[in-house]
Amino acid sequence: MGPEALAQVLRPLAELFPAGSRPEILAGLAAGDDAAVYRLDDSRALLFTADFFTPVVDDPFEFGAVAAANSLSDVYAMGGEPVLALNIAGFPSSLPADMIERIFRGGAEKAREAGCVVVGGHTIISQEPLYGLAVVGFADPKKLFLKTGVRPGDSLLLTKPIGVGVITTALKKGAASPQAVAAALASMKSLNRDAARILAQHGVAGCTDVTGFSLLGHALELATKSGVGLRLLSPSVPLVVGAAQAADAGAFPGGTTRNRAAFEGSVRFAPAVPERTRALLFSPETSGGLLAAVPRGETEACLSRLRAAGVEAAVVGEADDSLPAGTISVD
Repeated sequence: MGPEALAQVLRPLAELFPAGSRPEILAGLAAGDDAAVYRLDDSRALLFTADFFTPVVDDPFEFGAVAAANSLSDVYAMGGEPVLALNIAGFPSSLPADMIERIFRGGAEKAREAGCVVVGGHTIISQEPLYGLAVVGFADPKKLFLKTGVRPGDSLLLTKPIGVGVITTALKKGAASPQAVAAALASMKSLNRDAARILAQHGVAGCTDVTGFSLLGHALELATKSGVGLRLLSPSVPLVVGAAQAADAGAFPGGTTRNRAAFEGSVRFAPAVPERTRALLFSPETSGGLLAAVPRGETEACLSRLRAAGVEAAVVGEADDSLPAGTISVD
């Protein structure tokens, strides 16, 4: 479902549960953050999220691992740690049992890597395979990452390269190189755990993860909800190995067009930004990195620690108070 259609169908629900009616809910429908947040006490908040999708890779085990990493990411994007998960799954009745077992196994092993326990779930019969997790986590309510937390002058730091969407689309067409598929798979399976822990130690308050609405779509969420303008430096945005070649071959997922239609009105591109780059910035990602607003004085130290921990992080822009709030300028 595209972003505009999603907003439309959720609007009546937000009216049923107005913001402020339950003060213990720190983030819900009205906030539109990556996970719901329920304050338990002064030092603990419960996080809850759910995500699932159809296969993006051929191997069942790897599909399960990618889907689980993607689901867990929403907890990390809020500054939390996942603790419990439930499988959400749907499979055709013709799908062999051993393939289903491998999907569940891939998800469970990724959850275990995160220190999260899979305790059950629900499965239905569906025409296409579907898999993901509902995840419960905990965070300190005073140290939450929120989409409202970006401040003018903050640096924008991205913790994974983009481009997995064009590579997985090329894979479906039989046009992706083994090196590109391996790079995309490694990126999608990588947990955002270490990145989130390091970001928290450098004063980050504004953050989201980059998934189906693309880098620009999710950056616009930060800009709009924080009431700031963002400047994105497109040459600084890292690409997954093979993404440029897949983009040149036109292997853009269908969501690219929907994202562009929804978000382009709030984005100004410098004339020198090539069309391929523009399309990549609107292309959906799967299990992407964290896009975090790091206080300017903490940027270099944070970036250094992320890279030392093996995180492919890069500074990709800044919050610029000379720009209109809720807009992005791409240079």
